[in-house]
Amino acid sequence: MAYRAPPASTPAVRKVMQGNKSKNTKPEIHVREALREAGFPGYRLHWRIDDEEGRYVCRPDVSYPGRRLAIFVHGCFWHRCPRCELPIPKSNQDYWKEKFEKNYLRDAKKKAELQRLGWRVVVIWECELSDTGSDELARSMGL
Repeated sequence: MAYRAPPASTPAVRKVMQGNKSKNTKPEIHVREALREAGFPGYRLHWRIDDEEGRYVCRPDVSYPGRRLAIFVHGCFWHRCPRCELPIPKSNQDYWKEKFEKNYLRDAKKKAELQRLGWRVVVIWECELSDTGSDELARSMGL
């Protein structure tokens, strides 16, 4: 049986959770703007990467298939930024602990599989974006 998330504690919580996006987030858009500004257009958004047998591996937020570069833009809350050390929400703590652990394991698995396939993987944390200029961001990605 598939795991089901617990019901939202209030209608307001439900509305907030429904508003969370997985694509085209503000940090992703910021990274894409910085890449274009630094002179590195031509990226692909959510490009499907398969292994040698054609099995799905993942869809990085931004990728340069010709350079074999996969870029993940991680939100500090959802991916548990090691610098921010955000607290776990107070309600439904068992759910959140399991959710964050699954996110961490999924991220590690994607990164390891991409590296095995010869891809360079860059993770950009949401909190890094306000401090970083376009050229510096592109250099940190090896562009």
